[in-house]
Amino acid sequence: MKLNAVVLGASGLVGAELLALLLDHVAFADIYIYVRKKLPISHNKLHQIVTDFKDLNTLTLPQGVNVIFSCLGTTNKNTPDKKQYRYVEYHIPLHFAHIAKQQNVQQFHVVSAMGSNKHSGNFYTKLKGEVEDALESVGISNLNIYRPSLLVGKRNENRPLERWMIAAMKVVNPLLRGPLKKYRSISAKQVALAMLNQAVKQKQGTYIFNSEEIKQLS
Repeated sequence: MKLNAVVLGASGLVGAELLALLLDHVAFADIYIYVRKKLPISHNKLHQIVTDFKDLNTLTLPQGVNVIFSCLGTTNKNTPDKKQYRYVEYHIPLHFAHIAKQQNVQQFHVVSAMGSNKHSGNFYTKLKGEVEDALESVGISNLNIYRPSLLVGKRNENRPLERWMIAAMKVVNPLLRGPLKKYRSISAKQVALAMLNQAVKQKQGTYIFNSEEIKQLS
């Protein structure tokens, strides 16, 4: 049976890589993406749903969806308001998770972050941990959580500090061995491949993948 998927965050770093893979994969039929502005992509599998995400009650899932991929993310630069930041990274994926449970969608995949912990003193890692905890409580048959380290890939926006960190990690990565290997940077495409490969297995249960495990899946 072919799978029908929803991708949240299809214009982002991981989401864009994942969308390209899904459109090219024989195991997937219809791909639905929720975007603020229509992407310049045309494909017979692709269905674009344009929304500003302001009223979540108006956002439903197409019938027949088997898999949801949440690659949503924002930055302090784009979303300096902490309440709005939380809305993007917590409330939107959780909204779709609840609908998925109601419609018996079997799989939910979410990109989290290394160090995510709901008890963390850091806003970002604490929020990611709260998202993970909330998604687990929904009770979807198969929940997959991916915790990558520093993501490498081509972004549409200018992030000087991140570019510097990525350049530095090229030097540091080979020095990180043993238990420190998990801190090596990882490409967005590797994360996307891991998500796709895990989805086609159609497993049951909850799985959490750290950066090195994501690389093994990809």
